Amino acid sequence: MSDNKRKHERYAALNLSYICEDKDGDVLYEGMGRTMNVSEGGMLLETSCYITPGNHLTLEVALEDALINLRGRVVYCNEQQEKKFYTGLALVEPDVGNQAILDHFIKIFAQQG
Repeated sequence: MSDNKRKHERYAALNLSYICEDKDGDVLYEGMGRTMNVSEGGMLLETSCYITPGNHLTLEVALEDALINLRGRVVYCNEQQEKKFYTGLALVEPDVGNQAILDHFIKIFAQQG
């Protein structure tokens, strides 16, 4: 039996920039990162700093020639080797157009895997 509790299959990797906001919507900082995997409902990000669970990230993700903006809530953040952090993000408030682009690329990733 699998220990995977996710609703959606995840696929590898995208580069991105993000803006971190607290629960009140105040901007805390901006950063760069990359996805370790992605699904319709969430992402695992690699970042260079700890991001407090409960904060929100606005992401600008490059998918080939398309740039899409996504928003997510930080579920967890764990320190890894060499001052890198793995941050679990649940996507929220999906824009229909951006979600459609993301869904298209998830299908491409699935075919490549």
